[in-house]
Amino acid sequence: MNNEFIDKIKGTYTLKVKGKNVSRFIKKIAHQRINILEIKKINYNTLYITIYKKDYEKILELKTIYEVTLVNLHGFVKIKQMLKLHKVLLFSFIISLIILYILSNIIFSIEIVHNDKEIRELLKEELSLNGIKKYSFKRNYDQIQKIKKRILNKNKDKIEWLEIENSGTKYIVRVEERKKNNIEKDNIKNDVVASKSAIIQKIDVISGVSLKKVNDYVNKGEVVISGNIFLNENLKDIVDAKGSVYGEVWYKVKVTYPYHYKEEKETGNQNKVYTFKFLNKRFELFNKTPYKDKKIEEKVLWKDNLLPISLTLENQKEISYKENLYLEEEALIKAEEKAEEKMKKSLDKDEYIIDNKTIKVNKKESEIEIEVFFSVYENITKYTKVKKIKLEEETP
Repeated sequence: MNNEFIDKIKGTYTLKVKGKNVSRFIKKIAHQRINILEIKKINYNTLYITIYKKDYEKILELKTIYEVTLVNLHGFVKIKQMLKLHKVLLFSFIISLIILYILSNIIFSIEIVHNDKEIRELLKEELSLNGIKKYSFKRNYDQIQKIKKRILNKNKDKIEWLEIENSGTKYIVRVEERKKNNIEKDNIKNDVVASKSAIIQKIDVISGVSLKKVNDYVNKGEVVISGNIFLNENLKDIVDAKGSVYGEVWYKVKVTYPYHYKEEKETGNQNKVYTFKFLNKRFELFNKTPYKDKKIEEKVLWKDNLLPISLTLENQKEISYKENLYLEEEALIKAEEKAEEKMKKSLDKDEYIIDNKTIKVNKKESEIEIEVFFSVYENITKYTKVKKIKLEEETP
């Protein structure tokens, strides 16, 4: 009984037996003490039998004039066959799980929630020093608490409260700046200085005295709005200077652009593919005819609310590329457009390009290299502490 159970676990074969008077063949099998688990007669010349895997070779030796065909497998041999047929898919699936595990434990972005740019830059640097940065592995709860404590202890005078929240593959860092008491606020006064050398285009004074005018040239670090209040050349008060300064700032941008480019064209071939996606990574499932180049229209079938994971159905359209060639004049125009786009990406919403000029062109064998000079309308406001000057005492 135990042997029969083990044989069944190992697997059984379903065979199709065809020939003249197949009943005689069945008697021949029984005479050899081969167990027939099931018989299904189709007609006088054809029937199906189910046997143990171990008896398959014996059947082949006995078949002589009869045609014996393997129709189906059952049990462990069936599983083994399926694994063999789909080993590439299985291997891909296992690798995908490993990649998914690794990617789900990597931080791909860090968002620092605070209005003050200096505080954001300070925290960004501190987090990086403590191993929290893009493409680093997640830290556990205890490690996060230690890092928070370390940063707070180091910046007691600037940071009141800090929280590092893990949201999927992203850290959200919330911070509260330390509030000064009234005495400290009264003692700390600021000047507004230029963060860059520029020609002043606009000055908005909220408090303090403007030392510069529109169209004045100002060096980096030079005071524009002063907190020192003078009367008849005597310092009478020191206030906290506030305001904003915009200036014309200058940059040089280098870019290269190739003479060759590719023209895209659809071939007419299409393919529907299930795709597993994690962040910007995608893994195609059951795609027997992958296209080298393609356009994709996708339909989301499932999406996780917490992790950036989804399953999509893609309609892939094969495309081909045709090589084309830019003339030098055309490549120059494209390079200038690329330089302008690069410059615009570095500007805030209230900043813009005033003028630009290509000052250097280097024509190479496969590409053109240019250097473009930009004058930019930019916010150059920066705060720095007022230098302590003794106030003039009023004469009675």
